[in-house]
Amino acid sequence: MRIGVLYLVSGPSGSGKSTLCRRLAAEGEAEFSVSCTTRQPRQGESHGREYHFLDRETFSRRIEAGEYLEHAEVHGNHYGTLKSEVIGRLKSGVDVVMDIDVQGAAQVRASEDPLIRRALVDLFVMPPDEEELAARLKGRATDSEEVIALRLRNAIEEMAHWQEYQYRLVSATHEEDYTRFKALLLGERLRVTRTLVP
Repeated sequence: MRIGVLYLVSGPSGSGKSTLCRRLAAEGEAEFSVSCTTRQPRQGESHGREYHFLDRETFSRRIEAGEYLEHAEVHGNHYGTLKSEVIGRLKSGVDVVMDIDVQGAAQVRASEDPLIRRALVDLFVMPPDEEELAARLKGRATDSEEVIALRLRNAIEEMAHWQEYQYRLVSATHEEDYTRFKALLLGERLRVTRTLVP
């Protein structure tokens, strides 16, 4: 028996990381860790599927109770991953994919939990250049010009952190990205350190 892989994935808005994570989960290769957020749902999003949508008071209460593996403020909203979304699955040998920002990733890397440290594999997904990133953000048609400008500024800052990760994926086509993304997980499953010692 093995412990699950904690596949931590970061990258700027528009990099394609969320699409990769969702597809991996949809194909049954890993279970998606649904984060909590205080931001409002976008059209088509529902509570418990894309995010657990919480008010600020509830989010803060859960911080005080020590329920988060990581949490951070991004784009003026709070985001966090509940320990309950991750720990039990890893112990059962289930791979968990997390789609989180660089602040949250740093907190997970700093975790002193031996299971987290042993299970963790982190990947940074980035677009080939800033022009492509800007085009992707505008192409969503879900945000105002002000929000797009903020996301672009934040994305450029986030991309400076790629060297903190074990792996980096420079985005090409959707299919090329997914093939490489899935291959990394499959390779990590073969590590001897994933085996549980009786």
